[in-house]
Amino acid sequence: MSSSAPVSVYDTLKTLGLELPPLAVPVAAYVPFVRTGNLLFISGHIAKKDGKPWVGQLGRDTDTATGKAAARAIAIDLMGTLHAAVGDLNKVKRIVKLMSLVNSTGDFTEQHLVTNGCSELLAEVFGPSVGAHARSAFGVAQNPMGACVEIDMIVELADEGQA
Repeated sequence: MSSSAPVSVYDTLKTLGLELPPLAVPVAAYVPFVRTGNLLFISGHIAKKDGKPWVGQLGRDTDTATGKAAARAIAIDLMGTLHAAVGDLNKVKRIVKLMSLVNSTGDFTEQHLVTNGCSELLAEVFGPSVGAHARSAFGVAQNPMGACVEIDMIVELADEGQA
């Protein structure tokens, strides 16, 4: 009988060919994250492409597949901030909740499918027991800098001394 050690989050990132970005400097009056107890609140991250805001409005000039790719890019940025905040992604006990703001027309109704880009990657990286989360996906008239998607995240961390 063989026993297998849990797979490190970093091994999964490497297998997926993903590299976490450094902590981004806020462009307004807020901090990138706040920890209270074992909860970490990560401020909203806008979609970026080639280092610039990924602009567009779903239902007007951006389709669902492109929005989903933008949300996936945000997941990578969120994990970069999470790593900067805690130093080790293996300390994540649970991704608790995402809130997704999708820049969309009044008749666009696929915000949930756009947000899947972020949700699916988090579940893949952290595994279903840690990465599956509650979430909200809203259509909004605009996001900062015209970004097509903005997502924030709440994370539960393991007790100190546990990983």
